[in-house]
Amino acid sequence: MIKKSKWIIPFFIMLVLVGGCFNKQEKPKENKTPTPKDETPIVEEPKTYSFSLAAVGDALIHNGIYDSAYVGNNNYDFTKMFTYIKPIINKFDLAFYNQETVIGGKNIGVSTYPNFNSPDEIGLNLLDTGFNLVNLATNHTLDRGANATLYSVDFWKTKDALAVGSYASFEERNEPVIKEINNITYSMLGYTYGTNGIAIPNGKEYLVNVYDAAKVKEDIERVRDKVDVLMVSMHWGVEYTHVPTKTQRQQAEYLASLGVDIIIGHHPHVIQPIEFIDDTVVIYSLGNFISGQNTEAQRVGLMAALTVNKTVDGEDITIEITDVKGDLFYTGWQPVAVIPFNKLTDNRLYGYQSIYEKYSKIINNTNDERIQVGFFE
Repeated sequence: MIKKSKWIIPFFIMLVLVGGCFNKQEKPKENKTPTPKDETPIVEEPKTYSFSLAAVGDALIHNGIYDSAYVGNNNYDFTKMFTYIKPIINKFDLAFYNQETVIGGKNIGVSTYPNFNSPDEIGLNLLDTGFNLVNLATNHTLDRGANATLYSVDFWKTKDALAVGSYASFEERNEPVIKEINNITYSMLGYTYGTNGIAIPNGKEYLVNVYDAAKVKEDIERVRDKVDVLMVSMHWGVEYTHVPTKTQRQQAEYLASLGVDIIIGHHPHVIQPIEFIDDTVVIYSLGNFISGQNTEAQRVGLMAALTVNKTVDGEDITIEITDVKGDLFYTGWQPVAVIPFNKLTDNRLYGYQSIYEKYSKIINNTNDERIQVGFFE
């Protein structure tokens, strides 16, 4: 009996343990499905970006201008001539002017009409004034020969500005420069109607962009889809007339049809209207910015201004141009200074108020509600 009990107890314990295993309930599996949340899709609000642009016309540097800026030792300082303009320009993100007369290097001598060469300081002082878009394609680009033109190209290459219309090679000419400001990409092209009969050296047509409809189309197609905003600078029209010519209007229609957003015109040396062609803003002529020309009309210049707005809504991008406006300034003498009309007095320009009224009517002669006349404070 004692021997049997030694085997019975361990056997009984084993049965209890095995039975416990069979009777053990399996734990429920953990539910890894996340707790339901609000499944409403997140809709991003459209984002809007913008930049402001100002534009003035011709820096036409006659001897009366550079003589007034001479400070000795072959140096010039035009700074005081732009004292009234600088605070206005500094309010804008981008500011355009037309460098009518080539900056060709003082080593060949500065010169006046009919074959101009302007000192480096006019470019440097206008950069300091706040300008950062510059047209180089004018009827005077080749006035002092190819070497002077190349000096100009090299001068502008080293500056913090987009200078267009004159290049050092075909490769440079055909490679559009794309810049960005406030999340908006932009580029500019520049053309002139001609070069005063001065032949462009054969094989060096890149020195100055002469307008040709087919070539312009190629240039625009090369850059149009790469930027949000495309501007074109046009040296065109007939001198000393306030009315755009038939050719100007035809070329403006053509550029607008190719998708150009802003057309900035100069060369007539007097102001012409601002108009819309569909969504394209056309500034037909800004007149002179600073020059030695003497008539009242030649001394009245236009500053045009506008705002470019870019709206991003998902994958859709919309460009709209708003706040289009223009105001007038005057180039006075003794001392030479570019002065907004709202800073003039009868002592500086007798009858300035009636002169302003006469020329301001030209800015928006179609009474387009999208274009405002007068904005200088």
